[in-house]
Amino acid sequence: MDKVQFLLLVAVALFAVGLAGVIIRRNLLVMLMCMELMMNGVNLSLVTFAQQTGTAAGAVLVFLIFVVAAAEIAIAIPIVLLLVRRKHTLEADAFGDLKG
Repeated sequence: MDKVQFLLLVAVALFAVGLAGVIIRRNLLVMLMCMELMMNGVNLSLVTFAQQTGTAAGAVLVFLIFVVAAAEIAIAIPIVLLLVRRKHTLEADAFGDLKG
């Protein structure tokens, strides 16, 4: 197994662990962390493909994904904290009444 295949295998494993965490766990903060794991798996695959092809497009996409991830966390954490103050729980099932 060469380096590219190993890195892609690690990227798929990161994405799979994050997806399993989002599906299985019901804690909102854990779900956010698992979504970040999924994004890191995608970033690793982008960097791997960019290194393999020798282009800078993958690095630019990774930079944009990091910017979006930072904005996501900057917005999601305060929203989760406000919801926790209202319901006094982090379980996602408790927020079913917020559906529009």
